[in-house]
Amino acid sequence: MIVYEYPFNERIRTLLRLEDLYEKFVFFLHQESPLQHHVALSTIFEMLEVAGRADLKSDLLQELERQKQILLAYQSNPNVEPDMLNAILAEVDAASAALAASQGKTGQNIRDNEWLMSIRGRTIIPGGACEFDLPSYHAWQQHGFERRFNDISNWFAPLIPLCDAIAIVMRLLRESGHAVKINAEGGSYQQMLQGKVYQMLRLSLDIDLGAIPEISANKYMLWVRFTSQDGDMKPKAFEGEVPFELALCGF
Repeated sequence: MIVYEYPFNERIRTLLRLEDLYEKFVFFLHQESPLQHHVALSTIFEMLEVAGRADLKSDLLQELERQKQILLAYQSNPNVEPDMLNAILAEVDAASAALAASQGKTGQNIRDNEWLMSIRGRTIIPGGACEFDLPSYHAWQQHGFERRFNDISNWFAPLIPLCDAIAIVMRLLRESGHAVKINAEGGSYQQMLQGKVYQMLRLSLDIDLGAIPEISANKYMLWVRFTSQDGDMKPKAFEGEVPFELALCGF
């Protein structure tokens, strides 16, 4: 099965982008080549661009508090496992406390580092991080894996509370959706949402079908049109029935 996620608003779109960039950062950070560590560092710069919204931290703190209050209401429910609920509450509290304790604007430590900012300025230019443009960066790349790993980890450390908060919020959002099995006749599916507010949808289907969903939605209607990709040709409308699972997620 392959899963496609579609955000219903700009806030969730931002969180999904940061989540995706963080996954890439962690992958490349643990690789040994200097070229792969260059990608990890460039990914940090991308995260700073996406996380540039001044209210992102406060949005996450408010959402964590709101989720905490919702979870606390389940404590009196006999059908809820107390240990599991308490574990989730502890995660929310820890993430909220760490995020609240983080100082200044997101990634300010990197913005204050003139050397990193010089690298960031050159990476915007195609091929701009060559050794003749940034000899000091080239020299740093010649250090061993452990030195480079520790340096990048230390530079990234102030961003960890933000990433942990995003991980919890997105996990709770995904778990709020209930998957429903649907058959799209003629490669298309529509559903009236009747004004109910959702944050995101998750669509799962068999990868072997070769169907690719193109999704559009607002608070009134959801529309999914399936296409297929063949070689170098542009995607074309998928003909036939497409069985898939759909989950509408909302807090």
